[in-house]
Amino acid sequence: MADQATEDFLAHRNLLFTVAYEMLGSAADAEDVVQETWLRWAGVDLGEVRDRRAYLVRITTRQALTRLRTLGRRKESYVGSWLPEPLLTAPDVADDVALADSVSMAMLLVLETLTPTERAVFVLREVFDVGYDEIAETVERTPVAVRQIAHRARAHVAARRPRRTVPAAEARDALDAFRRAVETGDLDGLLRVLAPDAVLVGDGGGIKQALARPVTGGDKVARRLVGGWSRIAAVASMEPAQVNGYPALLVRLDGELDTVVAVRLDDGRISGLYAVRNPEKLSRMTRETALRR
Repeated sequence: MADQATEDFLAHRNLLFTVAYEMLGSAADAEDVVQETWLRWAGVDLGEVRDRRAYLVRITTRQALTRLRTLGRRKESYVGSWLPEPLLTAPDVADDVALADSVSMAMLLVLETLTPTERAVFVLREVFDVGYDEIAETVERTPVAVRQIAHRARAHVAARRPRRTVPAAEARDALDAFRRAVETGDLDGLLRVLAPDAVLVGDGGGIKQALARPVTGGDKVARRLVGGWSRIAAVASMEPAQVNGYPALLVRLDGELDTVVAVRLDDGRISGLYAVRNPEKLSRMTRETALRR
């Protein structure tokens, strides 16, 4: 039975990581949750388990909920703005539009505005299509209550998420125009690609210098970016990458990864720029992370 338990766990490991990551926005914490899931799974009597995938997801979700509450307390003492941990993702993540949308930096930031239970219900129902009865058992609420939570969470997310899912080609075009404008100091070009209410958020975690607070407004963001790039242009480079299922940019200084820049697009223009500099959040950018639904 031990070999069967291992086989079942490994067959669903990428799915479990994805569930935990969407719950937490932290790959390091998601890995810890997956390990905790394994420890609990190893002691389960498989003969009593009707649906092993569902059982594993249930364990993972409960562990993630516990950790999410702890993570919330850690964020309260976090230095500067907190952004989700970026993941270098394989092309097949982008091919699954729903999955890519659910793990995008923009969506993870929207999910941050939900309560832990709302987040669990939304992720399980909207992303992984788990039934209401199963979700109810997982979060220890009644099916009626779960339906109400799902409705509330869905409305909350709909009011805050990007107005439409952006095709990867459109995102690449916007990022290419953005990169050219920044590298050449083309302020007008930047203003054309940035939304008037664009926001620039930086996360250094108190380890690397970052914005003390978000910069809001296309003109202010553009000037901040052009001025900042001019100071590092001699040793800096930008290259495209696939991050959290969408096109993004990697900024290198003297060849070393310094910043991951993810974007949110609304109506064809960049409305959000999320610059992750905290080195503790960049450790998974050396290899692709497999995500599954």
